[in-house]
Amino acid sequence: MLIIIIWAAGAALLLINIILRTRILRLEGELKKLRAPQAYISYLRQQNVQGNKVAAIKALRKQYPEISMVEANRLYQNL
Repeated sequence: MLIIIIWAAGAALLLINIILRTRILRLEGELKKLRAPQAYISYLRQQNVQGNKVAAIKALRKQYPEISMVEANRLYQNL
């Protein structure tokens, strides 16, 4: 009986986790749509004054946490 309760609780927690993760991903996608890539690029150009790639990407990700490392690197290479 106890094992069934534990399995049911685990299944419920797994479903809640999947629902919340899906919701977070959807909200991140909407947030990316609200901001134009030009805002990211202009901020990156301001940070790239010293020519330090790593510092510029870190500053961009700190300012815009919804950007992944791959996207930030791609934006930097597009400068």
